[in-house]
Amino acid sequence: MAGRESHRIKDAEKKRVLDEAARQRRARKALEALEQDNFHDDPHADLVMSKKVPKFQDNLKNSKESRKSKRKGPEYYRAKYRKNFAQLLDEEKQLNPDPPNYTSALAPPPSKPSRHFCAVCGNFSKYSCTACGTRYCCIRCLGTHQDTRCLKWTA
Repeated sequence: MAGRESHRIKDAEKKRVLDEAARQRRARKALEALEQDNFHDDPHADLVMSKKVPKFQDNLKNSKESRKSKRKGPEYYRAKYRKNFAQLLDEEKQLNPDPPNYTSALAPPPSKPSRHFCAVCGNFSKYSCTACGTRYCCIRCLGTHQDTRCLKWTA
C-alpha cells in the first residue's frame, strides 16, 4: 500500500500559488474588465418600432381617437433621457450639496468579524483556494471551482 497517493495532494503540488498582491492585481483586472463591459449605454435605447409589426392592442377605440396624433408619454422620455450613475451623482451634488448624501454616507466598521461565503454555492465557507484565494465550503465545490473558475479570468 505504499504506492497509493492522494490525487488531491498531487494536483495541489502542480498548482501555482499566488501571493496576496498577485491575487489583488488579478481581482482588480477582472473588475476593470467588468467595468468596461458595463460602462456603455444601452445600444437599443433609441430603436424605433417598425410600422409593419402587428399591434396587439385592443381595437375597441372609436375612429376619432385613432385619427388623433399620439402624444409621447413620460415612459418615452424616461427611456430616451436615461442617465448613468455618474450623471445621477453629479445631479445629486448640485441639488443637495449638504450632507448626508450618497458620497458622504459612511457606515461604521462592523463589530463582528466578516462572514465568508462559498463562491460556488453560497453557503458559509471555511476553506479558501490556495491558488486564487476564492472561498469554498466542501470538496465538491472545490472540484467545481477548479474545473470552471480557478484562475480562468481573462482581462
